[in-house]
Amino acid sequence: MAKTLDFYFDFYSPYGYLAHYKIDAIAERYGYTANWHAILLGPAFKAVGSKPLLDIPMVGEYSAHDFARTARLEGVPFVMPATFPGATLAAGRAFYWLHDQDPELAKRFAKAAYKAAFAQGQDLLQLDTIKAIASGEGIDGQALEAALQTEAVKERFKRAVQASLDQGVFGSPFVVVEGEQFWGNDRILQVEQWLARGGW
Repeated sequence: MAKTLDFYFDFYSPYGYLAHYKIDAIAERYGYTANWHAILLGPAFKAVGSKPLLDIPMVGEYSAHDFARTARLEGVPFVMPATFPGATLAAGRAFYWLHDQDPELAKRFAKAAYKAAFAQGQDLLQLDTIKAIASGEGIDGQALEAALQTEAVKERFKRAVQASLDQGVFGSPFVVVEGEQFWGNDRILQVEQWLARGGW
């Protein structure tokens, strides 16, 4: 039976963006497949009594600096979208609509959306942006727009977000390996060590 780990991410999470470059390669290196799960940080913040990092005095300034500094260290482009932070409802709904048809296509869409947001500064809060990203991956933008208006697709994302909370997921990125939880881009190296050693 194939071994899997779970990768939870918010589309407007800078640290999720940084982690998304690494998680698949790390998983594959040790014979795992990474299952991607789009979430919303808003409900998680509410559950733990927190708020977006940039809205916290002192922490916000540090975090904005650290996002860019870590991107330089890891050799990836980084620009903050003008509408950050925000609830990426359309992106999350699009992800699950695609996921229920083709998980790999959904993952490709997620990677393209992350790069559009944090490498190019595009606005993921706009449906037209989501449609353009999807079209770039060969997805029918009109079919996507129609799907996102349905209650079934809205409810699908809502259930996924609630399921993440039920699993104890409170941040992005958040990785679960056979019940072991790792929170944050700075824990991705621990994820790799955990896979390499079989735990400790």
